[in-house]
Formats: sequence, C-alpha cells, structure tokens
Amino acid sequence: MRAKIGILKGDYIGPEIIAEAEKVLTCIEKKFNHQFERTYLEASGEAFDKYGKHLPEHTIIEAKKCDALLKGPFGGPPEDINHPKWSGVEQKAILPLRKHFNLYNNLRETKTIAPLIHLSPIKEKIVENVNIVIVRELTSGIYFGQKKEEIINGEKIYSDTETYSESEISRIAVKAFEIARKRRRKLTLVAKSNVLKSSLLWREVVERISKDYGDVKLDYMHVDNASMQLILNPSQFDVILTSNMFGDILSDEASVLLGSIGLLPSASLGDSTFGLYEPIHGSAPSIAGKNIANPISAILSVALMLRYSFNLENESKHIEESIFSVLEEGFRTQDLFIEGDDLSKVLGTAEFGDKVCHKIMISD
Repeated sequence: MRAKIGILKGDYIGPEIIAEAEKVLTCIEKKFNHQFERTYLEASGEAFDKYGKHLPEHTIIEAKKCDALLKGPFGGPPEDINHPKWSGVEQKAILPLRKHFNLYNNLRETKTIAPLIHLSPIKEKIVENVNIVIVRELTSGIYFGQKKEEIINGEKIYSDTETYSESEISRIAVKAFEIARKRRRKLTLVAKSNVLKSSLLWREVVERISKDYGDVKLDYMHVDNASMQLILNPSQFDVILTSNMFGDILSDEASVLLGSIGLLPSASLGDSTFGLYEPIHGSAPSIAGKNIANPISAILSVALMLRYSFNLENESKHIEESIFSVLEEGFRTQDLFIEGDDLSKVLGTAEFGDKVCHKIMISD
C-alpha cells in the first residue's frame, strides 16, 4: 500500500525515539512492499524557535494532507514551565492539534509483558494477567472548558470548567462498547457522579447506550475507587471508559503496572482512519542526547498506526512480536535494567531499534 505519514519529532528525547520508530517503519516497508511517504512537520519547541508559535498554521495545512501522524513527546524542563518557549505547550500545541482533527477517542493499552513482569512495583501475581484498554475522551471536558482569571478583594482566583454534552459522551461511549465487544465484553465507566454534575450525564448517556450492547457487561466506579482498584486488582478491568482528565491520570497510573512509562504508546482517533500516534510519556530533558531513552513506546506507536489507520494487522503484530522477542532474549534499555540482569545486554536507544528491525526482517 501507499500512504503519507506526517512526522512531528517532538522535543528533547523525541527525535531520538522517533528515529527508531521510523527505522522500524522502513523495515516494514521493505519486508511487506509498502510505500510510506513521510513529511516532517514543525511544532512545539522547534516551531517556537523559528516562528514564535508552538503550532504554526502551515503545520496544520500540511498535516491535513497526511493519512496519519506520528508524534514525539512535546515539552521542556519542569523548572522552565514559565519560559515562553515551554509555557503552555499542552494548550498551544497538543490540545489544538487533537481538537483540529476531532481526535476525540484516545486509546491506551496496558498489557503485561512477561519478560518484564519483575519490573513492576506490584506483586507479580497481581499483574500477571493485566490486559486493559483505557478509552479516554480527548477533545472536551475540563481541558477545553472555560477558564477564568479574576482578582477579588486583592486575591487571585482561577477556575477551570468541566463541560460535556450528550453527543460528546455518546460518540466515545459507542467506540468503547465496540472495543469491549471485540475483547472480553466488559466495560467499566469511571466518573465521579456523587459530586460532579457532568459525571451524572456520563452515567445517564452510557447506561442508555448500553441497551444496544446487551452482550457487554457495564459497571461503574467512582474515580477514587478505580484508582485504588488499578493497583489492588487490575486484572478485573477489560475496557475503561472515562473523561479527558480522569483518563489522563488513570492511564499514567496504569503504566506503572508495567514498571516503565517508556513501554506504552497511544492512539488518538476520530471518525475516519486518520489518527495521531504517540508515546504517553514526556520529553525527558535530563536524558536527551545520551542514547539511553527507551524507544519501545514510539515503536509501538507505529504498530498502532498500522493497525488502526492502515488496517495492516499482520504488520502490526510483526512489530509487537519482534519487540517481545528482543526482550525475551534479555536485551534491555537502561530504564528496564535491574541488578542481576546481564549488563552486556543493556542497549542504547539506536541499538535497541536495530535489534527490533533485525527481528522483523528475519521473522516469518
């Protein structure tokens, strides 16, 4: 097949790990006779340095010409949060990118990786059967709601408003039920309906839609309980459906079950095959340029892209199985190394990507 992919390299470790993702994409091209044209798009720190904007209009124009986007992490050092280059990168680049393409459906999968199960801070017997998909609403809620800054009686008062419509909840709920139907047929809605009015609407809409999915078991948890259950008994979950902010928090918590946030990719989808694919982690300025960043999440983002945007399930599985094979042989990036592992098998970012490519090319 032929397709055009927009590449946003991101900041700090972004270019390093995206380079490995592209390396794997090239291997898939060669092995399966595909042609993936790539166009490089400017955003975040790179764009700010050149144009004084985190998301220039020409980036959006070029992105529209693509069939999918592959993105590295955006952002700068935490201590520079008020620096013009890094202040509000989320609001000025990431959120507008998602909103512009109406990518309201964010998927984050947490699945036990057997060769790495010992890395989890949770007991092995608790995490050994974890296989969770978090379906997060991505283009509404408190991140996009009205924001106010006031000074009353000489005191600053800031506020953010959580707003959801029935249609916004309905469309993401349908996606979640469809995913659950293809898995273990259990859907857990996570909200805070004992306090939040918007959460009441989530419960009303999702319960109404559940009548069309009688083969899927629906249950409900308050978000505080769900955050505890993710640690106490994560294998009880199949598909979790939740709002933008709760999904942001819970998916990062779920990543801890695997022992490293560097293992998890994400897919942001809408109503077409166009999607945005990226690691869930940040730009890690402290390790940038050292060839020690874990590229697995970026490489797995390519696997998701092949699956969801291009319907190339076999190619996607080749990537996933090749990563598993490299890990099963004991090879690790630095963040996955623990005392007792074979130090000679600790690989740099580029070397790990090379190993995965080799496995892809020799696989059946």
